[in-house]
Amino acid sequence: GAAHTDMELVSSMMQKITLLEQKIEKQAQEIQLKDRRIAELEEKMKTLQKGEDAPDSSTAEELEIRCLQLQTQVWEMERFLNDYGLIWVGERHEQLKDLESLKDEEEVPARSLWKPGDAVVSKHQVDFDLILENVKDLNALAGEGVSQIQHTPGGARLRQPEPLPLMLYQNGMLMCNGPFRPYEDPSTQQCLQDIMDGYFPSELQMHYPDGIPLQVTDRRDVVFQERDLPGSFPGHGQVVGHSKSSQVQETSKIPGPKLSLEQFLNKLSKFSKRGGEATGVQDSARAAQQGSDGIWSSKEILMETPRLSTMERVKTAGEAEASAPDVCTLRIKSESGEQTYVVKMLFTETIGDLRQHLAHARGGDSDSYEIISTFPQRVYADNPRSLQEGGLIPNASLLLRRR
Repeated sequence: GAAHTDMELVSSMMQKITLLEQKIEKQAQEIQLKDRRIAELEEKMKTLQKGEDAPDSSTAEELEIRCLQLQTQVWEMERFLNDYGLIWVGERHEQLKDLESLKDEEEVPARSLWKPGDAVVSKHQVDFDLILENVKDLNALAGEGVSQIQHTPGGARLRQPEPLPLMLYQNGMLMCNGPFRPYEDPSTQQCLQDIMDGYFPSELQMHYPDGIPLQVTDRRDVVFQERDLPGSFPGHGQVVGHSKSSQVQETSKIPGPKLSLEQFLNKLSKFSKRGGEATGVQDSARAAQQGSDGIWSSKEILMETPRLSTMERVKTAGEAEASAPDVCTLRIKSESGEQTYVVKMLFTETIGDLRQHLAHARGGDSDSYEIISTFPQRVYADNPRSLQEGGLIPNASLLLRRR
């Protein structure tokens, strides 16, 4: 029994020794790995220490130069803004987050790019409170309430500049008692944008280079209704929406003293060039007014040739509607200017036919006068020539002159 117990004790001791040897071997391997890791870290520390002891001088200089350039640029930008009374306040925290979220993207979305139309105020972007606040500052700069010296013929006096009225409505504005300007108008948008940016309106800078106070009336809750005028009006010479006292009166009289015939002819040049030929203007005008004593009106006598009357009687109503005869109208003033003959003739009738009709209406010899045009002066003496060939269609003004 004692021998069996000793064998069990020895076997147990051998097992424990085996486990210890395995454990020692495993720990030795871990120690080797840690020694290797320690060696690597020591190499890195040595490298870092060398970098701190002897830094790259060129890289440090480049960084310092870049830093100085940026500082100078920021200083110049701040001075530029200060010249216009502006201060850079930076971006809001939310905008900075948006920019950080976009820096890793390859393309910037189109909505974040500046567009020319975005710089113009739209109907829904009018900040009335900002406009009122900026107008107060602009009025202070323009000298509101400060008297200025105004020179007069007798000396000088103190005078305060009169402010320009500016009325803001919900849908537009009125400036300087002018027409209503809706916010959709580009010029209105530019004017409001100038004020919202803290500048004097550019459209007024030409007339008021030193600025002028603005008297703003805030009616943002009121919609301006433009008055619709009627589409038609039966009156003559009247303006819709005005009182009778402001009605326009039409007249054909020229103001000033009337000129006599000789005074009028003296004002005309004696000759005028037309087509390379000299034409007597005074002679033509004198012939047109012989015996009229400066009176331009005359008695009109309506004449119709027998051929035209016959054709009108023969044609039926249906034929007349289908084809009307070619008729010309001639206004012929007599030698004295007291009578004007209105003659209706066919295009195919001749100058001789015209002379016969005049002789029948006037009486006397048809060869005692000449048929001429006033300007340019031209004598129609070819009796066989038709009115169409003589250029007297569709109507013409002629006069008679004694031979």
